[in-house]
Amino acid sequence: MVVLPSDRLTPESTAELAAVAEMLGHALRVADRHTDLYRRTRRARALSITGEMQWDLLPGRACVGEEFDLHAYWEPAYTSGGHVLDWSLTADELTLVVANGAGPDTQAVLLSNLALNAVRNARRAGLDVIGQASLTDQALYGQHRGERTLSALLMSFARATGEVRVVDAGSPTVWRARGATPERLDLERQLPLGMFEDSVYVTQRLCVLPGDRLVFVACDRAEPAEADDGALDRAVSRAIAATRHLTCANTPREVVRALRACDGPTPDDLLVLCLDWRGRPAAEGLSSTPEEG
Repeated sequence: MVVLPSDRLTPESTAELAAVAEMLGHALRVADRHTDLYRRTRRARALSITGEMQWDLLPGRACVGEEFDLHAYWEPAYTSGGHVLDWSLTADELTLVVANGAGPDTQAVLLSNLALNAVRNARRAGLDVIGQASLTDQALYGQHRGERTLSALLMSFARATGEVRVVDAGSPTVWRARGATPERLDLERQLPLGMFEDSVYVTQRLCVLPGDRLVFVACDRAEPAEADDGALDRAVSRAIAATRHLTCANTPREVVRALRACDGPTPDDLLVLCLDWRGRPAAEGLSSTPEEG
C-alpha cells in the first residue's frame, strides 16, 4: 500500500501511481511463470499437495471491472483442495463458476481439476452456461460414471444491463443483500454435474441492480443435512448483515470468520465469494419459467 502526503494527493499523481501499479502487476504476472521466488515470498508456510494443485487451478482472489467488484477468500487456504472457482471477463459479460468442495483428498482436487478444465474448454469454445454445464457433466460422468459428482453454480452477467443467466447444478448457496436484509436466492436446483449421462440443464434469469451485493458460500458438503443446512443459512444471513458496511475486498474473509465463530457445526472447508454490482439498473426479478438450452 502506498500512502501519499496530503499535499501530493492529486488526481494526476493518483492516476500516475495507478498506471505504475498496473504495469508492475503485469510484470509480476509474467515473471511468475519463470520463477518460484514470488510464490515463496507470498506463502507463510508450505502448502499441502492438494493445496498446491488448487492454487494453480484458481484464477486468483479478485477481479474488478467498471460495473463490479469481485473478491474471494477460502479456508483452509494451505490444505484445501476441492473447491472450484473461476471467472472470465469480456467486453459484454462476466462469466462466473463456483462449486462446492468435493473433499480434502487428492481425488477431490483431481475431480475439481477435470471439472474446471472442462468448463474452461467449453467457455473458450464459445458455449454459453448451458453448454459449459453439459460438457462438464459429460466429462465427469465419463470419468467417474456417477460415483463422484460436483455441485456447481454457473452464472453469466450482462455487463450493460445486469441481467443474469444461471445454471444451478445442485449448487452452493447464493445470497443477495439489497438494502439491510440479506436473502437467499431461491434458485431451482438441478442435478449435480457428473451424476447421470446426458443430463439436460436449463437456465433461470435474474437481475442485479446497482448497490446489490451477492455472496456465494461453498463448502465441502455437497448436500448438507437439512437441520445443519438451516443452521448454516441462519449463520450466513447474520454474517452477511454484519459485514454489509465493509468493502467487497474485506467481506469474504470476515464472513468466513463470522461463520467460524458462530455456535453450531460449520464445514471444515469454506469458500466465500463477494460480488458488488455497480452496473446500470434493469428489470428486477427472478424468472419463474426456466429457459431450455
